[in-house]
Amino acid sequence: MKSYSVTDVGQKRQVNQDFVFASEEPVGNLPNLFIVADGMGGHNAGDFASSFAVQTFLHSVLEDENQNPIKIIRSAIEEANRKVLEKARTHADMSGMGTTMVLVTVVDDYAYVANVGDSRLYLIEDRITQITKDHSLVQELVRRGLLTKEEAQNHPDKNKITRVIGISPEIEVDFFDIHLKENSTLLLCSDGLSNMVSDEEIWRIANTSRDLREMGMRLVSLANENGGKDNIAVVLVQPDTKEVEIC
Repeated sequence: MKSYSVTDVGQKRQVNQDFVFASEEPVGNLPNLFIVADGMGGHNAGDFASSFAVQTFLHSVLEDENQNPIKIIRSAIEEANRKVLEKARTHADMSGMGTTMVLVTVVDDYAYVANVGDSRLYLIEDRITQITKDHSLVQELVRRGLLTKEEAQNHPDKNKITRVIGISPEIEVDFFDIHLKENSTLLLCSDGLSNMVSDEEIWRIANTSRDLREMGMRLVSLANENGGKDNIAVVLVQPDTKEVEIC
């Protein structure tokens, strides 16, 4: 397995509220783990929310004796939600903070994905496919056929998120499983990348980069060249071809 992760503050923000975690080695009973979290809130609160949610998630995973990856992930996200909400309620300067979270663990030839919010996971093979579904007001309008994908790209309400860790006592999580191939690459990213770099541009960079590090750095550079309006987070994962079924 190979991976590369990077975050960048972007061109417009003073504080980086994105947080990434990448481990090719086991984390508790998960054989590997990769996370992107994009925090939101007042001064320093978003920064704290993303890092605190991920650290709480990791602690839960390490303590969980379950063997089922979905159960481990669900329980850990629920615990992160409880802890972030508790912090927000007991610290006035953190009121209203929250964070997105998208994550993946690769078990044999399957990737198990979870997400809350609008941070994304893409599968890159002979084409690029967005696996996760954005939990945002605009994407809900797209799903209902009330907006086109092109109209959504520049919609004034595109950053209004409908699901966030740390806002409500109940948290709804989307899960996906992906059968991996020999040439599969997984890209996790915050909206600081996906709002600045089109799927077509991601695909072009993926196909003209020598390795994951070059791909990650080129994605961040292009996001900044295109405006860098938000923090940028990128995590790239390629499972070892010996670990997956060759189709």
